[in-house]
Amino acid sequence: MPRSLYVHVPFCRHRCSYCNFSILTKRDDLQDRFLDAIEIELSNIAASATVPLDTLYLGGGTPTQLTRPRLVRLLQMIAHHVDISKSAEVTCEVNPEDIDEETLSALVDGGVNRLSLGVQSFDDSKLKTLSRFHSREQAIRAIEQASESIENISIDLIFAAPGETLTDWQNDLKLAASLPITHVSTYSLTYEKGTEFWSQRRRGELSPVDEDTDIQMYRESRRRLGDAGFGHYEISSFASPNYRSRHNSMYWNGHGWFAIGPSAARFVDGRRDVNHRSSTTYLKRMFETGDATAEWERISLDQHAREIAAFGIRQIDGIDLRQINERVGYDFAAEIGPAIEPFVQRKILKREGNHIRLTTRGLLFADSVESHILDFPPSEDDKA
Repeated sequence: MPRSLYVHVPFCRHRCSYCNFSILTKRDDLQDRFLDAIEIELSNIAASATVPLDTLYLGGGTPTQLTRPRLVRLLQMIAHHVDISKSAEVTCEVNPEDIDEETLSALVDGGVNRLSLGVQSFDDSKLKTLSRFHSREQAIRAIEQASESIENISIDLIFAAPGETLTDWQNDLKLAASLPITHVSTYSLTYEKGTEFWSQRRRGELSPVDEDTDIQMYRESRRRLGDAGFGHYEISSFASPNYRSRHNSMYWNGHGWFAIGPSAARFVDGRRDVNHRSSTTYLKRMFETGDATAEWERISLDQHAREIAAFGIRQIDGIDLRQINERVGYDFAAEIGPAIEPFVQRKILKREGNHIRLTTRGLLFADSVESHILDFPPSEDDKA
């Protein structure tokens, strides 16, 4: 039974140039209807959830784009319909410009004990390139103010933005390490189809940072954040001791989770369901049928084992094939061995008995390893 819940809140002030998420801009008039739809989904979860939640994550979009009364209503609805353990990690994504005493008070009163701030950079020029609304000073002030109310503060940072130099990225890392945060997620900028950056790149209006510089920036993240006491525990994630993201770890380790809202994907009882990506279609379907599922699939035992291995290998600690065998009830280690061995030979993976992890060099090839594990031909006797 899942012990985690993700809530997708689609509202945003605007769409950033690199964003391809399911969001709504300039449609705050739909906030009440959205909350009504969310309550229907929460009622559905309440009928099946039999254990307390260990993690709750409000993402988007920007949950704090909800007006304060509506944000309070959302938190109260969740608390009413599902049981949240007293020790649960409760995260809310926030933009720096949304941080004020009223918002922080509403979040704390609603049980939020972890914030994920979409800082992306402390460089005003880079923020403008990324079409972010806040400034360097706003980001610093938001982190400092938020940390006075909520101890567990995570920030997102993007590197390899158009025109960014290694020195620019080093400055972002240095400042981040000096602030009262417990967790940092660093992401190399990707050009997703359908985004403004994708279109600009195709028109030749901007060029990506070259691959060598991108790699240097990634290595600099590991070095500088490591020196500052942040443990590197997943490809893009760094945490102070005891502050790893418990919610994300549920995904990476193949545990089930509930998810509600437009585009939300859930994994319950061996089945993956995805809600319709369009927020307006999501609302229409919820009010017409009480279900906004756009696609679903039953996950075979073999596929589940592969996903545990593929997503788990992205964690710096790696995976234990014996533990996966115990979880799925058959010798998955023997089946996946031929897929793993070539990476061991190339020193991308290191194997010690049943334990497998990426090498330092292998961190740069994590996506390839993940894809290979997922796509490697399964045995003829596929596990149902």
